[in-house]
Amino acid sequence: MSITVRRAYLGPLLKIALPIMISNVISQIQMLIDRLFLAKLDDIYMSALSNISTPLWTSMSFVFSLSIGASIIISQSIGAGDKDKAAEYSGALWKWHNILGVLLFVLWFFFGEFIFKAMGVSQRLIPMCVTYTQIYAPVLLIMPLGAACMVTFQTSNYTIPLVFQGIIRSGLNVLLDWIMIFGNWGCPAMGLKGAAIATTIAEVAGAFVLFGVCIFKKNIATMPNIKQIFCARFSSYLIGCKLGIFTALEDFLWNSGNLFIIIILNSIDEMAAGIYSVVFTVEILAVVLIGSLGNGDMTLTGEAVGKKDSKQFRSVTRLSYLISAGISGVTLILCFAIPRQMIGLFFSDEKLIASSVIFMWFMGINLFSKSGNIILGNSIRGYGDTMWMLLTQVFGTVFVISLALLCVKVFNLGIAGVFVAVILDEFVRCMINLFKYLSIRNLNRSIRIS
Repeated sequence: MSITVRRAYLGPLLKIALPIMISNVISQIQMLIDRLFLAKLDDIYMSALSNISTPLWTSMSFVFSLSIGASIIISQSIGAGDKDKAAEYSGALWKWHNILGVLLFVLWFFFGEFIFKAMGVSQRLIPMCVTYTQIYAPVLLIMPLGAACMVTFQTSNYTIPLVFQGIIRSGLNVLLDWIMIFGNWGCPAMGLKGAAIATTIAEVAGAFVLFGVCIFKKNIATMPNIKQIFCARFSSYLIGCKLGIFTALEDFLWNSGNLFIIIILNSIDEMAAGIYSVVFTVEILAVVLIGSLGNGDMTLTGEAVGKKDSKQFRSVTRLSYLISAGISGVTLILCFAIPRQMIGLFFSDEKLIASSVIFMWFMGINLFSKSGNIILGNSIRGYGDTMWMLLTQVFGTVFVISLALLCVKVFNLGIAGVFVAVILDEFVRCMINLFKYLSIRNLNRSIRIS
């Protein structure tokens, strides 16, 4: 890919990806500080947070991923110059997606304890997990609107509001964490419960920032007006869901695989999930950068499909992976250079720190394959084939769970066996997705739903 071609697509890619990237990094730093505050009180909180976040995000990601179907259709409609069609699918998403928020609220507020028991969470951790999820449950009611905002901003190539929302939400969260976790400014020290209250307040405040921009900002290209939202047909929402369901199921399967890994780790010892959580916390800082590039990649490849522009389709993918590989390389260097220092931010036990160093190395190596899956996967989705990514994830989930069980239960490799399974899963799926991407020759044959 020539320098001229790179420059031609670098601007549009970063225009979408950079604000999302900044917003996500701000959010991850906020979550990092949240965990650091709790780690100062007790190492056991790392295991509690791992058992909370994995199943909770498994359900939440389904809602976000389901909206990707509408995003693909809207991007292709914009590329084809059909603004009315874009408005119809956008309005349907804003109107009907909220049903899922109510269902998730009921699930976690009333049935969270049963979920944690089924995961094999220890009796000492279950009360902490249940308290956190019940406090956080109101956020689930407004989450579908947040997904609609994300789709609207992304398909309009206008993602700057996500930066301001991230700053406000994360800044408020850190301040409230400091007050409520430790008991500053006359507030009682509430530990994990305080973290849950702080996060809930901050998430609600951030959501209202996004809603305000969508309502009062004029000339957002794919933002439907009130009439378009009110008149949007449920059938249009279902069409978006029909395309998005494969991505939603794909993410659900990936997260379910992680959930089973947490269950396997819980069977090793009480702190195993905590070690995995710490490594994942460091990894996620790189993944959100790469994932933001993936968002931009999907939008621009979707537009390329609408325009039948093969050059844009190929060039955007290559450029996105080139940047992602650079991010992975920097992360790998840090994992080898200062692993103990990074782990030491979360654990005070020297034995835990020493035993976790090798897992940081594993994670850094794994990022290159994970980058490939993120970028190639989003290009394949932008092409319109979301079924392919679901099929590869079905294989991947079965593969990683089976291999993890084999490594832990048969070969007695402990936590190392889990990481070996995860690395092999990402690599094998990356090779499969690369084969699929290279097989895409004719954008006229892209899969569309109209």
